Amino acid sequence: MTITVSCHCGGTRIQLSRAPDAAKSCNCTFCSRVGAVWSYFEPDEVKVLSADHDALYAPSGMNQHHFCSKCGLNTYGDSPDWASAYNNDGTPKEGTIPGQMPAKRIWGVNMRLAEDFDLGSLTVTEVDGRNSW
Repeated sequence: MTITVSCHCGGTRIQLSRAPDAAKSCNCTFCSRVGAVWSYFEPDEVKVLSADHDALYAPSGMNQHHFCSKCGLNTYGDSPDWASAYNNDGTPKEGTIPGQMPAKRIWGVNMRLAEDFDLGSLTVTEVDGRNSW
């Protein structure tokens, strides 16, 4: 089952190779303002079909937030895959040097923009990014 995600004007269109297993809603200063519900995918599971008005917001360079410069919707982002290097309690996994940024990256896709997909079918976990990052 492939899923298509698009911004309001259709300038950015993304194809997901599978349905997400879950989603996250974060209250950090970025996510709470854009209102996105994110599902995460390996880079090879996401194909950008068109990015006619793609713009990038990456103040630190670490997290790259893509949005449509025409309609303004946040579409996807890619960031370090912290779960690949650190446990849920923040301790490093075996082979990870404490404080080291993971080399592996992961893509977050705004599932509010998915076409013909019931967001209500996903378990959405609340993430306290405002106080934990």
